[in-house]
Amino acid sequence: MFEVNRSIALIRPRAPFLAWLQQLPGELDGQLELDSLTRDCNALLIPAADDYESAHDFVLQHYRMLFQAELADWCDDETLWPEQLTPALFLEWFDVEIHSVLTDMVETPLEREPFVPLDLNAED
Repeated sequence: MFEVNRSIALIRPRAPFLAWLQQLPGELDGQLELDSLTRDCNALLIPAADDYESAHDFVLQHYRMLFQAELADWCDDETLWPEQLTPALFLEWFDVEIHSVLTDMVETPLEREPFVPLDLNAED
């Protein structure tokens, strides 16, 4: 086991995000529920946190990029996004959960690759 010099922030969708998803045009799964969205939410590696407030502040400093990524995962048409992506709206739509210690239990080295949003319009 190895302790990693990072902390983790979980970005958990809240009811207003689900409501936005449900009003989108198209064929989203009608069975989509908040429980399923929160169970497998995005986890972010952030700088090692000395305290909750500094870690939470780090996430909020990047709220716009995180908000855009969350929206783009479901809808690539920005005209359907909220007009103003504010920190207050981000916190209304998402809970931020901080975990200060990250332990790597895998022997193989970590690998990194650039983030690429899902292409929801791709042909199968």
